[in-house]
Amino acid sequence: MNATTYGMDIAKNVFQVHWVDGNTGEICRKKLPRGKVTEFFAVRPAGRIAMEACGGAHHWGRTLGPLGHQIELLPTHQVRPFISGNKDDAADARGIWLAAQHGDIRRVAVKSSEQQAMLSLHRMRTHWVSVRTATVNADQRCRAGGHGAAGGRSTTRPCEHRTARPSDGRGDQPDAQEPESARRLRDTRGSAVLGATALAATLGDGTSWRNGREFACVALGLAPGHRGTGGKVHREHLQAWKAYLRTLLINGARALASQPRAPGPVDRGAAGEAPPFQRGGGRHRAQAGTTAWALA
Repeated sequence: MNATTYGMDIAKNVFQVHWVDGNTGEICRKKLPRGKVTEFFAVRPAGRIAMEACGGAHHWGRTLGPLGHQIELLPTHQVRPFISGNKDDAADARGIWLAAQHGDIRRVAVKSSEQQAMLSLHRMRTHWVSVRTATVNADQRCRAGGHGAAGGRSTTRPCEHRTARPSDGRGDQPDAQEPESARRLRDTRGSAVLGATALAATLGDGTSWRNGREFACVALGLAPGHRGTGGKVHREHLQAWKAYLRTLLINGARALASQPRAPGPVDRGAAGEAPPFQRGGGRHRAQAGTTAWALA
């Protein structure tokens, strides 16, 4: 056991720390208020601090890292199997400490405040896109309702308000605070402001990934999940939580497919295949992921 490995469960006001004393083998637990976390680790010997990866964990990684500690952020879904018994802060800290002992669990790189801010902008864009879609659908239902109108036609005027359509990133000028990695990605084929900034903020410095293929399969969710027993394995759908990045990349592939081509016969593909506008999306997403890792 590594005596300098700390498992810390973070919260809003109360933090729980779990570690094992290397000299006595005693299992130590300590509850810390938010204002005492930095003071506690400042006087402790340099070691590993393991936390579940989340927005607050990146902040504490940037705070505790300069004190000489090694910060390890673990994916939440891989820590959950190590939590046994009742769900409380002490059990969570113990589960994080146990998960940190396994080297096969991939670590998440600590993001800078600029990268977190960029990802927050993309999340807000996703939110407003869903609001726009809901507003348009409600407007269409109002028009097709025909409440109090003869012949099934509505006498009410269409909704006057309209939501601003989010930019698709084509033709947008780069921001002055845009990371250098995002600017390099903008020069690749099929990438614009949205795709480049989202890829750069998700990728970070690229040290968390062994190669571009791992980044494309894990971070972008291009490899489908699977489950099975008794030698029978069934594939599942692609990971839903990476759908936003995949959407940006597939839009870039469609933008490339819609560009004018050299004169010649149109390749419509074999019978039953999608037209060229719809083909090649998966290949482009994988290439974009590996290119982003190489340019990081």
